[in-house]
Formats: sequence, C-alpha cells, structure tokens
Amino acid sequence: MCGRYTLADRTSYAFDEISGVRLEWKGRPLYNIAPSQRAPVIRLEHGLPVISELRWGLVPWWAKDEKIAYSLINARSETVAEKPAFRSAFRKRRCLVPADGFYEWQPLGPKLKQPWRFVRPDRQPFLFAGLWEHWRNPEDATAEPLETFTILTTTPNRVAAPIHDRMPVILEGDARQQWLDEATTAEVLAGLLRPYPDEHLTRYAVPALVGSPKNDVPECIAPLPTA
Repeated sequence: MCGRYTLADRTSYAFDEISGVRLEWKGRPLYNIAPSQRAPVIRLEHGLPVISELRWGLVPWWAKDEKIAYSLINARSETVAEKPAFRSAFRKRRCLVPADGFYEWQPLGPKLKQPWRFVRPDRQPFLFAGLWEHWRNPEDATAEPLETFTILTTTPNRVAAPIHDRMPVILEGDARQQWLDEATTAEVLAGLLRPYPDEHLTRYAVPALVGSPKNDVPECIAPLPTA
C-alpha cells in the first residue's frame, strides 16, 4: 500500500523525456500528501503531456457516490486490468504521479508503528504509475465533474520489504512515455509494473507526527536521530 507521499524537497520540479515535452511543476512543499487531498499528476491532453491537480482516491465513472474513493487510493498491479473499478482507466486514462518520497509504517508491537520515508539516494523525484477518472454526480446534473487518481502498487524490492509488503510502481526513462501512450499494449504495460531497482532507493525513519494528515510540516521528513 502507498497511503502517504511527499513532494517536499524543492518547490520546483522539471520532468523531461515525456513525449519530448519538458514539464515543470511549481508549488508549495507537500510534506504529507494524504488521500482526499489534491496533488499534481501528469496525463495526456490532445496527445501532449500536461500537469493537472486531481484528488487522490479514485471514483470510477460508474460510481453512485464518491465515498468509494477512500478504498481506491491504490490499485494492485497484478489485478488492475480486470478489476471493475480500474479496468477502464487502465485502458484509457493512465497518468504519472510526481513525488520525491513515500512513507510506509513498520509494525513494532500491538499498537506501535514506526514510519519510514523512502527516497532516491540523490533526492531526485519519482514518477509513480497512476490512473485517473472523470466522475459526475448522478444526483446533481449541475455539479462540477470530479477528477481523481489512484497509485499502482507492486511487490516490494529489498529496501522496502523489511518495512512493508507493497510499494508504489515507479517508472523511469522510456517506461514513462509508454505508460501514458494510449497505443501501448496490455502486455507491454504489464511488463512495466515491477519493483523499483534496489540501488535507486533508500530509507530513513521519521517522526510519528507524520501519522496525522493534519501535519504537513518540514518536521515530517526530518530523519530521526540514529542510536
């Protein structure tokens, strides 16, 4: 599961090599992005990649209400092509989710968990594989359409495995463009959904205050002192 992530180390990120277009995101640091919050995603519009801010937690186009979003913040890569909540978006509405770190919690006892932040050793940003959806409230024809997204997960690499049994799918290089391209076959897409290389990921323990989504402060990403 990926239930929290960050876009915090800088206030500006440039993303190159996506359909030959340079994209730049500028915004305030996000130290503790949580489900139901809005965050940037990269998707295609008229064949070109653009950055949009969508709400985290997918609401399928057929949903009766938006409460379903809380159970659809992640999509398992092993079943995403078949699950009714995701299969339409998997075919037609794929996106990339910018991040520079993500959190997972390590169980230490019945009521105690230690949060860890996962980052690249060089602190460069990630791009998670995501899906997005466009939903209209069937009971209010005048309401603005709601656009939402989910993050795909896969089995953990050796850095993440001691902490959690899932990790977000992180795409690099040509895989980013392939993921966005509507012409990419299901077989090729499935080959992209694999664990991130061990050498590209590191982790460190962070304070427990990150457990509350109300806390969106620099202290969330501060390393705990080592013994």
